[in-house]
Amino acid sequence: MKIPQDILTDLWVLGGGEPSALDTVTLTGREPMLPSTFRVGAAAQVTIATAGLAAAEIWRARSGQPQGISVDMTHAVVECRSERYLRVDDKPPPPAWDAIAGVYRTGDNRFVRLHTNFPHHRDNVCKVLACKPERDDVQRALMQWKGENFETAAYAGGCAVSMMRSHEEWMATAQAQALEQLPLIQIEKIGEAAPRPWPKGNRPLAGLRVLDLSRVIAGPVAGRTWAAHGADVMLISSPHLPSIPWLVIDTGRGKLSASADLKTEQGRDTLRGLLASADIFSQGYRPQSIAALGFSPEDAAQISPGIVYVSLSAYGQAGPWAGRRGFDSLVQTSTGFNAAEGRAAGGDGPKELPLQILDHATGYLMAFGAMMARLRQAREGGSWHVRVSLAQTAHWLWNLGRLEIGLAAADLTRDQVLPFTEQNPSGFGALQGVRHAAVMSATPALWERPAIPLGASAPLWPLRS
Repeated sequence: MKIPQDILTDLWVLGGGEPSALDTVTLTGREPMLPSTFRVGAAAQVTIATAGLAAAEIWRARSGQPQGISVDMTHAVVECRSERYLRVDDKPPPPAWDAIAGVYRTGDNRFVRLHTNFPHHRDNVCKVLACKPERDDVQRALMQWKGENFETAAYAGGCAVSMMRSHEEWMATAQAQALEQLPLIQIEKIGEAAPRPWPKGNRPLAGLRVLDLSRVIAGPVAGRTWAAHGADVMLISSPHLPSIPWLVIDTGRGKLSASADLKTEQGRDTLRGLLASADIFSQGYRPQSIAALGFSPEDAAQISPGIVYVSLSAYGQAGPWAGRRGFDSLVQTSTGFNAAEGRAAGGDGPKELPLQILDHATGYLMAFGAMMARLRQAREGGSWHVRVSLAQTAHWLWNLGRLEIGLAAADLTRDQVLPFTEQNPSGFGALQGVRHAAVMSATPALWERPAIPLGASAPLWPLRS
């Protein structure tokens, strides 16, 4: 079983990093960090460290100044559960899940998980099942279905669901086999463009402009990470798309927030205008959806030659599930984690991982990949496309190995978490949130902008110094 430093080395080299840079990184803490048989602590620590090291390499390219990076495993795990530790005016988060979200049995004694936090997903489930949005009604209706038949019909009906599979069942699917041919992160040149010089600034990403078109943890965490290293990150939201307010607050720290309805020509014009001078375009739409709006990777490279375009998907860009919608909890269920944890705990049903590590780790991998692509752009020019998915992160996490005594670990107490939090004002009230876990010796990570409500900013970039 590889130690975290070796896992970091593998990731860094995969992203095209210079091996000598790894000497500047210090990793502290040890597993198990949370009650899980999977190496969630190592995954949290290493993905945050890769993003921090990429930021340090950009700073060295801009200033000639090296710096040390350290990541403590406890802090990393806390940051990968930042949404549960957020406090607004000393108030804790509201319930995280919709009333009918969660796990149910089907008529063939399989388990399915429903993700119904967005109203249209809940309504679609009730339409497919012809039932009321109440748990007992949903369970009665599901007893008339076989698990896989429901999963297929539900996806076709616009739902977000998954059937629980063992890891062996998952690996036998055409989707898993398609992903086995792909690396964890793909960084590809997709067009010609002149190298872009680094703007002036006193932080690694100062003066870089990032468009963040994402919701629900992974993509927003990437945007929050770029902001922590000084980028001007503009979250673009639509007044017609639902959101989860608590996540907006937690992952909105450091960002501007503008509104653009991409179903209108005016909204698309607004986005094209912002994209024309952007450095990174990060999006979590399904591939056909964003292309239909005129913002495919190739479109973006035409509008802004030299762009780094980042694509996030649930199940990867290849295979029969490439277009399926999904969330961390669903991918955990599909790929075998819930079944494996349930068996390790002595049960026959699903047991969730103790944090949404697929989301958070994927967010840091997005941030890492984009920064490595931007380094290459500055050296050799070109437009670049970075691709990651929750399912590929799941495959990577599984292959890190298991911890035999992991479930015996104690969960973190509030007293253990508090040292990693900070107090800041915001557009929502006084925030207590988790600081960024990558500690940089020369350019400390911090969020200079407070979290603000969706659409509170004008769709205009700040002037570069």
